[in-house]
Amino acid sequence: MTTSDFLHEATARGFVFQCTDTEGLDAALRAGMVSGYIGFDATADSLHVGSLVQIMLLRLLQRTGHRPVTLMGGGTTRIGDPSFRDEARQLLSDAQIDSNLAGIRRCFDPFIRFAPPGQTPGPADAVMPNNADWLDKLGYIELLREVGVHFSVNRMLSFDSVKSRLERDQGLTFLEFNYSILQSYDFRELNRRYGVTLQMGGSDQWGNIVSGIDLTRRTDGKQVFGLTTPLITTASGAKMGKSAQGAVWLTADRLPVFDYWQYWRNTEDADVGRFLRLFTDMALGEIARLEVLQGAEINEAKKILATEATTLAHGRAAAEAAAEAARQTFESGELAEALPRVSLALAELGVAVPAFRLFTLAGLAASNAEARRLIRGGGARLDDQPVTDEGFSVSAEALRGGVKLSSGRKHHRLVVAE
Repeated sequence: MTTSDFLHEATARGFVFQCTDTEGLDAALRAGMVSGYIGFDATADSLHVGSLVQIMLLRLLQRTGHRPVTLMGGGTTRIGDPSFRDEARQLLSDAQIDSNLAGIRRCFDPFIRFAPPGQTPGPADAVMPNNADWLDKLGYIELLREVGVHFSVNRMLSFDSVKSRLERDQGLTFLEFNYSILQSYDFRELNRRYGVTLQMGGSDQWGNIVSGIDLTRRTDGKQVFGLTTPLITTASGAKMGKSAQGAVWLTADRLPVFDYWQYWRNTEDADVGRFLRLFTDMALGEIARLEVLQGAEINEAKKILATEATTLAHGRAAAEAAAEAARQTFESGELAEALPRVSLALAELGVAVPAFRLFTLAGLAASNAEARRLIRGGGARLDDQPVTDEGFSVSAEALRGGVKLSSGRKHHRLVVAE
């Protein structure tokens, strides 16, 4: 039985899938402050809900008195993690990676406490190193002689992340095959520079984490630990972080706060308790009360989940505004001023705009062709009235006063010409 605050609560909330040495880690957590890290590669300029389990785990580590380390993968992004992917990731330019890193850094600020800019981090303040600082300086022969000698190719081929790729007859490049070695190098380097003794990650990272533990033990004689989280899917089997409209981004410039709130509001009944434990800070006793609600009452629990999860990402005021916008839209039928707003330049619109074009401009369809399909399928509404004619146009004068566009029952925009 775990007695450290972190492991006890992490287990109770459903974060723990595997641990390399539960008793040893528990003892280390009880003995003093532990620094634990999770790595994030810069494959986009924001993170989405699929990364939220890892962020919340780092948050919990800090809430229980330990130090989170959010490792930015400026170096490893140049290779791409092959874990459980059907094909190699697209290689990004250095400029793209730098831009993505700048965007990703914003995602952590609402969840994790860092030292104020210009100040030296305190003992429990999070730190955010970039593995490019050491990986970019490595010499190839040096890496092979000093690190590569400790890796067995036979063992690396046994990793589930590699086997699943090879069993599907998908090529695994030598570039990608090196990813595990570099991730292991990161763990040892973070142990040397920051005293990191715990690496955490999704269950697909188990082989890479164990390799880092072995490298640190073999070369430095240090005891370090690994912990993985389960793969989180919805009750119906859908992958977290995706919606019918695309990725559920954590930053408001990529996804309106209203849509973020709606994503959580639309949680399946069977997931409410689990998601309250994973994605909010609510007390476990209160969660136990909410998750047993039935019928219409479970919708109130979903609204609490939506508001609490949105508060963590965007702040209490924005979360409550999104909740009120949803109430007006779905319960009172009012045109909610707090709906995601899209402003169009009146001078560029002409006399009228085709409705399908409006849906594209509003971000409710990825293209005009998709918008036309939405209209043909009966999923498009303008001011709550069905749009059935692909040739229908909206006057610029009507847009000046604002119109509400809806894609299905859950996705809405307020479009205003200015």
